[in-house]
Amino acid sequence: MALSPTDVTQLATVDSARAARVLSEVRAATLAGQRAPVAPRPVIEQSWERMLRGGVDPDHDVRSGLLSREEVQRRREATVLKHVLPVLREGLLSVADVAHHIMVVADDEGRVLWREGNSSVLRKADGLGFELGADWRESVVGTNGVGTPAVVRRPVQVFASEHFQRSQTTWTCTGAPITDPRDGRLIGVVDVSGPLETMHPATLAWVDSVAKLAEARLRELHLTSLERLRAVAAPVLARITGRALVVDRDGWTAAVTGMPYTGRIALPKSLAPGRRWLPQLGPCSVEPLAGGWLLTPADEAVPAGAARITLDLTQPRRWSVTVSGSAGSWSHELSPRHAELLYLLALHRSGRSAAGLAEDMFGGAGRTVTVRAEMSRVRRYLGAFLEHRPYRFREDAEVAVLLPEDPRDLLPHSTAPAVARGRASAEAP
Repeated sequence: MALSPTDVTQLATVDSARAARVLSEVRAATLAGQRAPVAPRPVIEQSWERMLRGGVDPDHDVRSGLLSREEVQRRREATVLKHVLPVLREGLLSVADVAHHIMVVADDEGRVLWREGNSSVLRKADGLGFELGADWRESVVGTNGVGTPAVVRRPVQVFASEHFQRSQTTWTCTGAPITDPRDGRLIGVVDVSGPLETMHPATLAWVDSVAKLAEARLRELHLTSLERLRAVAAPVLARITGRALVVDRDGWTAAVTGMPYTGRIALPKSLAPGRRWLPQLGPCSVEPLAGGWLLTPADEAVPAGAARITLDLTQPRRWSVTVSGSAGSWSHELSPRHAELLYLLALHRSGRSAAGLAEDMFGGAGRTVTVRAEMSRVRRYLGAFLEHRPYRFREDAEVAVLLPEDPRDLLPHSTAPAVARGRASAEAP
């Protein structure tokens, strides 16, 4: 009886050696362009396709240089991952050590910043180049439990010959992305790895649940910092008779006076004190506070005139929208979901209803509540440049979409039917 990809995964729990042999045959046939005895799992097959397009050699282990100890320490101090390291250790290390695994934490660039666990497995990892400061981006070392979750933005388990590079095929790796709850930006990946005989399908849910606990801890820390800023803001706002609000460095609102509460204000990447124009508020006076900014909107109209909106989708994980107009320009980094939505709106300049966007995103009109919630978040930073009923870019705005050179690299994390159609149409001659 022919095996399915799911059968191979289940087989690995009782006969890892046989499962590894099957996957070795699958890998060899697929990379040779032949019919494989079992189709690779979609997430693995898509990753292999990216590696072949990118010229990664499956049979030669080519590694980039290690970061210096000083640079590793600098990155440790700079990343918010340091705040969730205790959560990751508590949730993963005790079991990982007993199960002959190691825990690896990498930053958003795939650089290994922490590596702990079973000492014998750590020594074996050294031989693979799985060391502190190593670069484990998918585009450098192929399909793996650090780089692949960072690309597809969801947990991934990579078993034996599902790894693209031959040198890694004796291992099993399970990784989950960790995102910043403030803006959805990828900040790193946590991975549990070990020899292939330690593979278990439950590891995927285990690692994912601990990654979500880490994100919950970051959310808690953010709320605590807003409470501190609120205490600083109270006496300042008490002296103001007009409109004003206090936001943190990322634009999250701590307190307001004289105006409706808005959860977040889109701020330029490099905000400085003085008179500035912000998309949701118009002309403002910007003053620094401890941990944030005091924003005092002026009573002037928002500058009129045509705007140019540029949606940049050229980078694998660095999508952004830039608005340029008579008042200057500003950019905002996009989460995967917001990148999808704005791409779809750029395709449909006449607009899409919530039901239409749900159909585009999920293949059915039943997810309109999700679409409306996400579009509400998009409007927080695009403000008057987006209209609704239906959702669309403002008619007088010029909209440009910058696409990757290879159509298959268009929002590679996305499973939205309309995005898949966009990839296919871009590939067509």
